[in-house]
Amino acid sequence: MVIRIAAVGDVHMDEDVVGRFRPALDELPRHAEALLLAGDLTRHGTESEARCVAREFGGLGVPVVTVLGNHEYQCDQVPQVVKVLEDAGITVLEGDGVVLECTGGRLGIAGVKGFGGGFAGRCASDFGEPEMKAFVRTTTESADALGAALRGLDCDVLVALTHYSPVPDTLAGEPLEIYPFLGSYQLGQAIDSAPTALALHGHAHHGSERGTTPGGVRVRNVAHPVIKQAYSVFELGDHVD
Repeated sequence: MVIRIAAVGDVHMDEDVVGRFRPALDELPRHAEALLLAGDLTRHGTESEARCVAREFGGLGVPVVTVLGNHEYQCDQVPQVVKVLEDAGITVLEGDGVVLECTGGRLGIAGVKGFGGGFAGRCASDFGEPEMKAFVRTTTESADALGAALRGLDCDVLVALTHYSPVPDTLAGEPLEIYPFLGSYQLGQAIDSAPTALALHGHAHHGSERGTTPGGVRVRNVAHPVIKQAYSVFELGDHVD
């Protein structure tokens, strides 16, 4: 059996964007059984922008699951943003997971925003100034939460959803100097700690679409500027497109 899911990230909603995605979203139930949003739903993380997200992505006829992105933290209104999204029926994950009953089986989704830090051989370390140690510990805590959530789900197919990238592959096209601010190898380790079928992220607007974790899990960058469509559809089961 096959489970089809749709995904997009970095839609950066505001009043002037409302309606851009809706025609394609109205067709979504014909193509997928769930929609996953990879963060940066808003421009500045305001409650009013969250209401735009709710109007655009609420009431689609399929479950919608999201993580927040760095933009959702800009105006320090995270609790208000989360409430607006949840009131619209959108599930917001941060260090936890959800299992959806699909026609092809039970789909498990574990999610965190994630954080930066860099990748093997070129990464920050938990050493030195308290500011640097706090930076790295934020990444470690986020990755640990993702790994625990993935390993704790009882499902047939497992998906990891983050905003920050778990691998450098999908950052190709971005300046090397900013890789440490786009993702972390620790997220990749968390994904590899469970039988994950697919990992989805956003954040890297100038990155590449496809990558793989060291453990062989397929990674897809679904940032809207990368996929250049309302959403991408993935088949999970015997194979992953």
